Amino acid sequence: MQTEQAATRARIFLMGPKRSGKSSIEKVVFHKLSPHETLFLESTNDVRVKEVVNNAPLLSLQIFDFPGNFDFSEEEEDAADVDPDKVFKGCGALVFVLDAQDEPHNDAIDYVVKITEMAVKSNPKIEFQVLIHKSDGDSSASGADRQRTISEALNEQLRRLKMDLQMSFYQTSIYDHSIFEAFSKIVQKLIPQLPFLENLLDGLSARCDISKAFLFDVLSKIYIATDSNPFDMKTYELCSDMFDVVVDISCIYGMDAEKSETSAFDSSSNSLIRLNNGYILYLHEVGKFLALVCLMKEKSFSKSGLVEFNIMCFKSAIQELLSVKSKAFVSK
Repeated sequence: MQTEQAATRARIFLMGPKRSGKSSIEKVVFHKLSPHETLFLESTNDVRVKEVVNNAPLLSLQIFDFPGNFDFSEEEEDAADVDPDKVFKGCGALVFVLDAQDEPHNDAIDYVVKITEMAVKSNPKIEFQVLIHKSDGDSSASGADRQRTISEALNEQLRRLKMDLQMSFYQTSIYDHSIFEAFSKIVQKLIPQLPFLENLLDGLSARCDISKAFLFDVLSKIYIATDSNPFDMKTYELCSDMFDVVVDISCIYGMDAEKSETSAFDSSSNSLIRLNNGYILYLHEVGKFLALVCLMKEKSFSKSGLVEFNIMCFKSAIQELLSVKSKAFVSK
């Protein structure tokens, strides 16, 4: 049974040069480690598999944290028992982490191309992502220039090898929300139900006059879907901060000592915060480990009963989706 469950988990590989921040990212995003505590992490010397999200109904992940510059072709102890063909066949997303400050990036780009070429031969369906990490402190202009330089050099090498790939590039830092937003977008590509979730959020936003809605996974702080309304980074940060505060307070004051830790966030969890600009933030539990966070005008919430009714309809649709997903798994 465990073998079948493992097969249903999306696998994300973290690869890249040494000291680029791969393990720090995994610890901050999935284990709530403080960014400042990552300074004390030891370098990764072997391939580490983490069951980072195991119980969430829509998001079940395995993270493979590879040592820096891991080379499958080398006769090393680390690579001796790792067959690249078998490994990459089970990979959903290959995330390369490059240190933004480690210029020039020629060696890092060569490494990305080498591993990409190897991965495509084993599994052409892999999603390829590049995190230009440790970008904190960069101005928007310098960050954009660096990303453009790296993407152009990388794509040029891929074209020479006649590999027509769509790689996504993100500027990230563990000291702000950028790493969570990047991983949210990475994970969304691994969720088959994403179009259905987006349509549900669009319908809810239209009926309740919601400016922006996010569906968060409680265990990882990743948003697994959002509506089609445009948003900027500040809007995401606002919704993410509210979600973080509510869940943390639930863990402190909502815990039943006789129950497991999962009882801190349950079907009764909800919160409303009024902002000083005429908007409100509204959070509501909509499923096991799933939270809906909305930004809407205060006047749109004047008919709170109607908003609550529509959220209950949204929740019912989510539960039906999870029921179908569960039956499909059992039938396999």
